[in-house]
Order: sequence, then C-alpha cells, then structure tokens
Amino acid sequence: MTADSLDQSAARGTSHTLTGGSSNNTTLDSPPFHPEKESRSHPSRPSSRHSHLTTTSSDSSNGDPLSPLEHALGRTTSIPQTDAIYQQDADNNNNNHLTHTRTGRTSITSAASRPPDYEVTISTDDPEHPMNWPFWYRTYTIITVSYSTWVVVLYSTSYTATLPKIMDEFDITSKPIATLGLTTYLLGLAAGSVIVAPMSELYGRRPVYLVCLAAFIVLIIPCGLADSLSEMVIVRFFGALFGSAMISNSPGTVVDISSDKYLALCMSLWSIAPLNGPVTGPLIGGFVNDYLGWRWGNWLAIILSGIAFVLTFFVRESYLPTLIKQKAARRRKETGDENWWCKYDQRSVSTWGLLKLNLSRPFVLAVTEPILWCFNIWISVIYGILYLCFIAYPIIFTQHRGWSPSLTGLSFLGIGLGTLLSIFLEPLWRKMINSSPKRDPLNPSRPAPEATALIMCVGAVLTPIGQLVFSWTSLPASIHPSISLLFGSVPFGMGNTLSFIYGSNYLAGAYGIYAASALAGNAVMRSVFGAALPLAGPAMYKAMSPQWAGTFLGGLEVMLVPIPFLFYKWGERIRGKSRVIRLMREERDREEKTAERRRKRAARRAAKGGRDVEGEEGEGEKTEVEEGKGRGREMGV
Repeated sequence: MTADSLDQSAARGTSHTLTGGSSNNTTLDSPPFHPEKESRSHPSRPSSRHSHLTTTSSDSSNGDPLSPLEHALGRTTSIPQTDAIYQQDADNNNNNHLTHTRTGRTSITSAASRPPDYEVTISTDDPEHPMNWPFWYRTYTIITVSYSTWVVVLYSTSYTATLPKIMDEFDITSKPIATLGLTTYLLGLAAGSVIVAPMSELYGRRPVYLVCLAAFIVLIIPCGLADSLSEMVIVRFFGALFGSAMISNSPGTVVDISSDKYLALCMSLWSIAPLNGPVTGPLIGGFVNDYLGWRWGNWLAIILSGIAFVLTFFVRESYLPTLIKQKAARRRKETGDENWWCKYDQRSVSTWGLLKLNLSRPFVLAVTEPILWCFNIWISVIYGILYLCFIAYPIIFTQHRGWSPSLTGLSFLGIGLGTLLSIFLEPLWRKMINSSPKRDPLNPSRPAPEATALIMCVGAVLTPIGQLVFSWTSLPASIHPSISLLFGSVPFGMGNTLSFIYGSNYLAGAYGIYAASALAGNAVMRSVFGAALPLAGPAMYKAMSPQWAGTFLGGLEVMLVPIPFLFYKWGERIRGKSRVIRLMREERDREEKTAERRRKRAARRAAKGGRDVEGEEGEGEKTEVEEGKGRGREMGV
C-alpha cells in the first residue's frame, strides 16, 4: 500500500502500512473484538497498555511480537502518549510551575479545585468504552475504515493507468511531466501525515474523518473537469493532504475498539485492503480508462469516496480522551455542577505547539539518529522502487508486449499476491520471532527488537531476488508472462511488505514513546522517494532497456541487504549508543527509583498508623520535581 497506512499512522501509522496475523492460540469461533476484563487502575494514571517509558511493550500475555508497531500506530501524533501529557499536567499543577492551555469548557483551573470524587473516567468494563461496542458494530467499523483507506490509496496509482490518454488530450510529450500527478499525490500524503493527522488528538477521530473525506471528495471534482495537466497536479496534492487522514488515523480506530489479545488479528484484517490499494489502482483504473475514458477514473473515485463518507458517517467516535471529555461535559450539563472534570480538560500543549512538535521532532530524529539513517534509506529505496513499478510495468507490458492498459493492470496481481502471502504467513513469522534467542533483557519472556530483524532479513533478500528475476524474465515477449509474475513479482511483493511491516516494528520497539516521531519521519522520507523515483523511470528504462534498468534497481536493493543483518547481530549495541534511547532508559530508571521511594514512604506511613513520615514527603516531592525539570531539556528532540 502505501506504506503510510501503516505508520502514520502514527498513532499507536505504512505507512504508511501494517501488522498482520493473529496469535497462535486464536480460534476462528472466538469473537476477535471481545474486551478482556482488566483490573481498574487509578483513573488519573495511564494504564499499562499506554505505558510511556519502556522501549518495548510490557504486555507479553498474547505473545505478539508486533505489539510495538500496533501501539505506535494507535497514536495519532508524534508527541508522547496523550495520557502522559495530561498526567504530567496534573503533577505539574500540584507543583504549580506550569501554565495550562484550556481545551474544554470547564471552570476547573487548578488541582485544588478538582475533587477526586468528581473525576469522570471510562473504564474497560464501561459500556461506553469502544471495546464494549457490539461485535457486529466493531466489525462494521473496521471494514469501513479499511475500505475508506483503500479508496485513498487506490486513487494514488489509478492515475498511472490513465497516463496515455491524459498525454494525448493535453498534448504532453514528456512522460515524466505527466507523472507529476502521482508525485504530488505522494507528497500530499507525506505532508498530511504531519499536518492533518494530529488534528484527531484535538477534535477526535470522527470529525477529522468526515471533514477530510468531504474535502477529499470535493477536490476530486476539479481533476475530473481539468482543462490542463497543471490543474490536476496541484489539486491532487491537496486532495491527498486531506485523504492522508484515513491512512494515518484509521489504524488508531482499530486499536481503539480491539482488545490486546486480538489486536494483531484485527490489524491484519484491516491491512488487507489498504496494502493492496496500489495494486488494485492500476487494475481498476486500466479497465475504466479503456472502456469509459480517463475522466471516469475520477468520477469512479468520487463514487467510491462517497460510499466511504456515508459509511463513515455511521461510525461513532472511538478516541477515548475525546469520549471522556464529552462524558464530563455531558455530566456538567445534566447536573449543572461544574465540579465534574476529567484529566483531559486541560493540556500544556497548545494547538500550535502540537503542530510545531509534529513538524519538527520527526526531522530532528531523522537527522540526529544513526539508526534512522539506515532504516530511512533502506525502506525509502524499497518504497521508491515499488512506486517506480507503476511506471515500469506499463513500459514493459504495454509498450513492449502490446497489452492494453486494462490487461497491464492485471500484471500487478503478482505483487498483490505476494503482499497477501506475507500477511497470511504471519503465524510463521510470529513463531520465528518468538523462538529467537534474542530476548528483551528487561522482560526475557518477550523477544528483543533484534528478533524482529530476522524477518526483516527475509524481506530484504526476497525483494532484490524478485526484482532481478522479473527484470530478466519479463522480456523478451517470447517468455511467458506468468514466469516473471510468479517468480518475480510475488517474491518482490512479499519482500516489500515484510521489510516495511517488520522494519517499522523494529523502530517502534526501539524508540518507545518516540516511535510515532521516528515512523513519521520515515513516512515522509519514503514518500519523497516514492514521489521522485517514478519521474526518472521513463528515461532510465529507455536509456538502459527494461532488463538493465531493472538490474540496476535490483543492485541497489542488494547493496542495502546488509542493513537488517547488521541490526540482527549488533542491534542491541547500536541501540545502546543512541542518544534518545539512552535518555529514555535513564528516564525509565528515574521513574523506577521514584516509584520505589513512594512505595517505601507508603509502607512507613502505614507502619506509623497513617501519619506522614516527618520530612520524607516534602523531600521526596522536591527530588521528583527537580528531576522532572531537567527531562524536557535532556530529551528535547
């Protein structure tokens, strides 16, 4: 897909893209969205599911090696966990050294005026919790957001099938110029992942879906009525800017309504449609172009998007902070008592601060972190070559084999089949990861991020193999096309999907609370590569011939194969040298020491009949405040 549907995702994102598979003990007759009963923690504290200090998930009950990526995709912004921000506000309020930005209608302005008995929460066993929605409705929600994301991704590549007729109508002789419509669309998706996607944290997922889908539909109309290529190029950028909201936020909706036990299964079901969006785009667009004309590619996109809008209209809000704020506001209105409050009523991050953080931190990390240098280059090259295929395949099958655009669209089924195989084989990948000798030193029952690198190695090898086999079997025309599609396109599709999913998962596991920022930077960079490489495709394939151009691309992929092997062998040592990861570990150690001090104070207080231990309380709070003041400066990324 676009790999963006997995990460920008970026809330608990690929690529842009996605996780796959269920746990090994999952049975088909089990309701996959049934919430598990959890012990209710203090309502003002983040739950274990949202722990914001560890670099890997602490939940190992379901043996899900992809949980770091799933949790990163559940986030809608690149800032640390929402709960952590609001909890930090509450703590700082108690210490009276922060000025807050009001985000809700409430008269509560300080911790002193917020009676604990009036705090509004939604626990996991509350009927209002999205995980407790009826099974059929949660199924409907997943299908809806998956379909809507598929439409946005499909529209990106369906354009490539209409290029010949667009060039004829607008008298365009340069194919790279005509390809700009694809380039600007991908750049729009990249920009939207850091501009539009964070809005769901401020306003909830449902309003963002509806507004952005409506804008996306409206902006398709000028493309269908365009009198020049420049109109389409510009308008497609802004259409993608709004459409990116589905790619970035829909994984978060899946996380909202799925229990931890079945999260991997639900994410894999959601991912099937978006991951195959790039493949189905030329397939559907080719037939529409042949039988109805290129403008009907836009009208069909409007019809499909209109259906998505209607379906999404009946999807309820699922973002828990928004639901809790709404519940608190409703309680104040019903009772007339302004004392009702929730921990999300106030934030220390303004709207502009939120946008500035999303625009800056991903790029700061991308520039300063050597781990991201390697992963951004590796995944971006693979992603760029994938989108170059949407230019290269028509050259091979339409120009050299004489196929029609509709038949050429069928040639992409090989990549789609490889994508599906990589998802359906998830139990095998899961078994390989869980049986790896690479274990998390903090929790030996869980595999370390380096265990994930084993599957990255598989993907890194399959990708160039598929690319090189396809290059030398797609032509001459005397070779049956099934050879190149089965033995070239299928492994190429598998390698791309595995590299993206498990590469993104490695970053999510390594960067913890900064996973969304790391993934956002990766999404932007790979989108730039995906936008740029297709521009060079026509000239390169003409100058070098399809065989040698494909060999050159396969050679680039071969050169990058050592990267996942490097991290599989020395990943722990490399992560230990990362400034951000090192500071995160120090922060975790400080938190553990603080928790230990609190436990000791509580034990002494209990031993003395509930009386404060003289001098300890104030001294302990002073130490915690002093430590907290330096965290922002130390981790200022």
